[in-house]
Amino acid sequence: MEQLAGSLELERYARQLKLLGESGQQALKDATVMVAGIGGLGGTAALYLAAAGVGKLILAHEGIILPPDLNRQILMDSESLGMERISTAAAQLKRLNPHVEIEGYNAKIEYERAKPWVKCADIVIDARYDFPERYVLNRLCVETATPMVEAAMYGFEISLTTMIPRQTPCLECLYPDEQQYWEPFGFPVLGATSGIAGCLAALEAVKWITGVGTTYAGVMHRFSSLDFACYSVTITRNPDCACCGEGGKP
Repeated sequence: MEQLAGSLELERYARQLKLLGESGQQALKDATVMVAGIGGLGGTAALYLAAAGVGKLILAHEGIILPPDLNRQILMDSESLGMERISTAAAQLKRLNPHVEIEGYNAKIEYERAKPWVKCADIVIDARYDFPERYVLNRLCVETATPMVEAAMYGFEISLTTMIPRQTPCLECLYPDEQQYWEPFGFPVLGATSGIAGCLAALEAVKWITGVGTTYAGVMHRFSSLDFACYSVTITRNPDCACCGEGGKP
């Protein structure tokens, strides 16, 4: 266990130590969080997890930075257009907090490749933009017994829940149709809305790691950034779920 690095590191986190205590801050330093997708939602989550002092971040996102990314992907900037997204994000996060270890992969979420990343994580944040990758990530989290914060947004709407394998519903319990239509690059995105979703996801991970407060485990929270209307509903496992049910594959 690597201890907090003396007075400089304690000074960095002085304001949140009043909320988390030194034991909570140490728990963050000892934690590894995987953020799958570092766009508007995942990038914001990664930013605030790094700022909070999470010891290690595992990031995965493919491709280069394009002009339509810049309305929401706050780890990117105009000078980085055409550059690899993941290396740019890692460099920005290291500039923010050099105490955080960053492990980045320029890749989509594929079963064999992503399994060791998930297995190394204490908790995963799912911020991928398409359903096929979300299903793969969900299955890996169930197989490795890794909690997953499932965060999503569409337009002004945000959805958030924390999934604990074999205790709460998994993604396939809630959305069993893997063939549903989804146009990942066609849905509308407002940067501030994706940022709110990313902050909520980061907060869920911090609460899970430190034990402070109550997470949305087994609860689906919906929030409209247009009129701030929100509600939460209890969600239950599907005993016949193909992923986590009694007859499931894992």
